[in-house]
Amino acid sequence: MTDFVGRRRELKELREDIARTGLDTLSGRKAKSPRARVLLIAGRPGSGRTALAEAFVREVGEDYPDGVLRTRLTSPGGQAVTTERAIRTLLEGLGEPTPPGAAEDELSSALRAALAHRRAILLVDDAADPYQVDALLPDTPECLVVITAEGPLTGIPDVRPCTLGGLDTPSGVQMLVQRIGDTRITVDPRAAEDLAEACGGQPAALALVGGWLAAHPKAAVSDVAKQLHDMPAGAGGPLGRGFRLVYESLPQPAQRTLRLLPLAPAGIVDSHTASALAGCSVAAAQATLDDFAGLGLLRHASDGLFQLPGCLVPLLRALLESKERAGEVELARARMLERTVRLLHSCRVMAEPDDPGADGTAGAAGMAGAAGTEARERLEGLPRALRFPDRRAAATWLDTRLPALSAAATLAVADGGLDTLARRLVAALVRALAAHRGTAAAAPELYGLHRLVLDVAVRRDLHREQAAALLNLADLDAETGRTQEALERYRAALDAGRAANDPYATGRAMESVGGAYQELADWHRAADWFGRALSQALARGERADEARLYGRLGNVHTYAGRYGDALRSWRAAAAGYRKLADVPGQAKALSEMARIQEYAGRPEESLHTCREAVELARRAADLRLQAALQVRLADTLDRLGDPAAARLHRSAADRLLGDDPAACEIRSGSD
Repeated sequence: MTDFVGRRRELKELREDIARTGLDTLSGRKAKSPRARVLLIAGRPGSGRTALAEAFVREVGEDYPDGVLRTRLTSPGGQAVTTERAIRTLLEGLGEPTPPGAAEDELSSALRAALAHRRAILLVDDAADPYQVDALLPDTPECLVVITAEGPLTGIPDVRPCTLGGLDTPSGVQMLVQRIGDTRITVDPRAAEDLAEACGGQPAALALVGGWLAAHPKAAVSDVAKQLHDMPAGAGGPLGRGFRLVYESLPQPAQRTLRLLPLAPAGIVDSHTASALAGCSVAAAQATLDDFAGLGLLRHASDGLFQLPGCLVPLLRALLESKERAGEVELARARMLERTVRLLHSCRVMAEPDDPGADGTAGAAGMAGAAGTEARERLEGLPRALRFPDRRAAATWLDTRLPALSAAATLAVADGGLDTLARRLVAALVRALAAHRGTAAAAPELYGLHRLVLDVAVRRDLHREQAAALLNLADLDAETGRTQEALERYRAALDAGRAANDPYATGRAMESVGGAYQELADWHRAADWFGRALSQALARGERADEARLYGRLGNVHTYAGRYGDALRSWRAAAAGYRKLADVPGQAKALSEMARIQEYAGRPEESLHTCREAVELARRAADLRLQAALQVRLADTLDRLGDPAAARLHRSAADRLLGDDPAACEIRSGSD
């Protein structure tokens, strides 16, 4: 940071503290297992604690070759960031997977394991809870943890806080020089010193006053110092006086825009957010944000993004509450959420194919392409400012705005007054993430979003949405091995589906309950629940579901050793696929029948059924299935005492797919 000045004494103390004997050792207490050295920088908001931490990290960075990992424990608005979110941020910085829905203890253990053989720095900004920090601390002394907080964190042992006061007067003057140049400082150095003292040496106040002087090149430094001295004592200290100086110099539209910025989720602002909040054009909002950054009211975060300093949020919230009617604030928030929904829609559309079958596939891919074309046509009706030039630009926007988008969804759901918009926002974010990242890669984010949907659905008694959210959460639980948790959610989804009189949700839930019991090797209950789902499908004439469920029943019966029941189920599945003209499905059902006939000690029948399946697989042009069936035929012929014919079938399998034996494996329907 180019505006960092002073603090040489504090930087020296922090560097020396890395190797200093711990407080526990000095007091004679027995040290616990080795942990990372923890340094604490304590100071009030606006004291420059984060700037000092960043400067210190840059100084010692060469000693930690695995880099710097950053996370924040308090949002600019003052809300605590969940420990789960903080740990996920650190794990993502390490490139480590973050299982969706994992408990805090599991994530904390994963973080410590990932850091066990690394030499890295963890920069933990704006900590308020020592127990939250404790979950992030590595167990290796090779790592360094630098924490910023408003006061001491008594729950963390062996930590000496480096407490910040104001900058010394020469450093304060140097900070003003960086903002306005040295001409006005050289003309009246005593006034510059007086101004630095009027700001209490507080970096945030100096940044505001320096920004104001830079925007008013004809103003004298002495006049500004006098203005600050003349402000009433109740103006909120040096920071409050500096803020008042800048705020009152703004035109009325800019003042209103500034007052509304605390509504921006996670304190992250861009031109669209400001435009929607203030009800102005995107271009005007961008110009206003650039002016705010010049005045020290915002910080540049990345290309097009600004961060609202946390020290200014209480001042802005007080203005918002005193000068804006509640209805106007609600309307501004609604405009912001609506704009976000439209941007997410535009972002998702850019990830959809617009040429049916362009990737060489037909059917579903073609339908997706057609849907993408229709969506792009609808997108043409949006203003140009809401459209992205290409997929890469849309993906970049989604990645850089994701913290703000997630915070927006969380705040909208917690607010409770805009549930319709909140539901639309969450749905749009889910679709955009799935389109750009895929459901597997986006699973950690999707898990949190489905929980938000569930919160709204429960609050509003929306049983159909409640069932959908529970099913989605249960699927993610099942994929990460939390089968018992998934089972409980599937049962809850069944109750919600019945309350909504939604046959799709109830059928899906019953089948999923059966799948969970199958995963738990409870074959009796699995067969029972698959049977219930099958009965509903038969009653509704849903032939595709019937065939699939007959197959799942066949699998369960096979695992349980009930080969007669398994054969009947797979025979019914094959008949169902034949009626649907699903040749690959019929071939796979027959291949399962052949396997069960072999298990049951009927190799001749297995051979006959397997040959039927091979013919169907040939008609379906499924080379993988053909090869697998050829291998199965060879195994059966070996058992029947015909090794020559077996060799011929194995050669045929090799010609189809080469010599990879894994390519010739037939998996059951449950797999």
